[in-house]
Amino acid sequence: MLTFEGFRLNHSTPAYRQLKSWIADAIRDGRANPGMPLPSERELADQLEISRVTVRKALDELVADGLVTRRRGSGTYVAEPPQRVAQSLSRLYSFSEDMRARGREPGTTWLCREIAAASAEEARRLGIEPGEPVARLHRLRFADGEPIALEWTVSPLSLLPDPQQVGASFYEALRAQGHPPVRASQHITAVTIDGPWCRLLKVSEGHAALDIHRIAELADGTPVEWTHSVFRGDAYDFVVDLSFPE
Repeated sequence: MLTFEGFRLNHSTPAYRQLKSWIADAIRDGRANPGMPLPSERELADQLEISRVTVRKALDELVADGLVTRRRGSGTYVAEPPQRVAQSLSRLYSFSEDMRARGREPGTTWLCREIAAASAEEARRLGIEPGEPVARLHRLRFADGEPIALEWTVSPLSLLPDPQQVGASFYEALRAQGHPPVRASQHITAVTIDGPWCRLLKVSEGHAALDIHRIAELADGTPVEWTHSVFRGDAYDFVVDLSFPE
């Protein structure tokens, strides 16, 4: 069982955050291994001389972060780490194609599929005029049933006339229309997220994430896609293959 020797409260940070950070650090540095039980809420409250409400709030956030899990009638345990996904940045993949290639089952919950007038930002990204019709797609992506990313995609309506026809793969829909993207540029930023994004991805406020903007083009250079994605930082890696110049 995880012990709490050396845990000391200070007065500059809320107690539940200190407890949460202490347990999270113990898990990440290997002092607490997957499957290890934690003391009960009452035992922790008595041992650390804090309220059970404080203990419960810390554990609730650790559960939301996927670091611990509760077993009904048994207690709280260190969770198994999520299976991470590693994607190469040297090739252009759709999420669904990439998941299937790894033997994982992709999933999608549609949050929006609509035809709308392009905003000024969408028009700038896609090289069209503001107000031109575009297809807008907003979805929550899953790997083996676990929420892993949020995606917002915009495409000129001239290239994707019916957003309702997009199924598991946006790129498959483009290819079916005769508009396969051949190149793309991505900008990746490390961020923390909060609000409704956390609720959809089932993580706690302030969770680490990868914020990605991608513009894909046709062979003639016409932009066909602007996608903004937010990937859970604890579940997704991007890999770059490098070589020395000759």
